[in-house]
Amino acid sequence: MLKTLIRLNTNHNDRRCGIRYPQLMTTPKSLVAVAGVLAAMVLLSGCRREPFTLVKASGRITYEDGTLIPAEGNYVRLTFYPQTPPRDPKTHPRPGVAEVNLADGTFSCVTSHKYGDGLTAGKHKVVVSTDVLQQVPKGVPPEYNDLTKTPLEADTANLPILLRIKKP
Repeated sequence: MLKTLIRLNTNHNDRRCGIRYPQLMTTPKSLVAVAGVLAAMVLLSGCRREPFTLVKASGRITYEDGTLIPAEGNYVRLTFYPQTPPRDPKTHPRPGVAEVNLADGTFSCVTSHKYGDGLTAGKHKVVVSTDVLQQVPKGVPPEYNDLTKTPLEADTANLPILLRIKKP
C-alpha cells in the first residue's frame, strides 16, 4: 500500500547523484487511503490493555469457627477494594465484586471489569454487604460493611481466599 501512496518525483531529480526523491501522491484515491490509515491509527490507539494485572480469584467466607453465615436467603456480596496505588492521577485499580453462594459460603467469578475477570493483583480490603442499599447482611457484624473499619483482608498471592469473620 505504501508503494501506491508514494511515487518517485522525476521533476526534482538531483542531477549530481541521480537520486530521485519520493513525493506523496495527491490523487483523491490516495487521500482516501491516507485518511483510512489515520482513522485506523486513532481508533487503535484508544484500545489499551488493562493497566493492572488481574488474577482469577475464588474462595470461601465463614465464621471464625468454620460455620456458615446464616444469611437466610439474602444475597451476600463481597467487594474487594485494592490497596494497590494508582498508576497516575487518572488510573486507579477498580474494586472487584463477588456473590457468595449461601449454601456453602464459596465465591467465584470475581469481577472487576468484565464478568469473572478477577481481582487486581495484590492486597485488598474486603467489605461484606447485600445488594439492597449496601446493607449489612443478617449474621454479619456491622464493621464488616464499612471500608474504614473492616478487618477483612485478602491477598491474591494466597489463593484460594479464605475469609473468616467473628460471630455477632
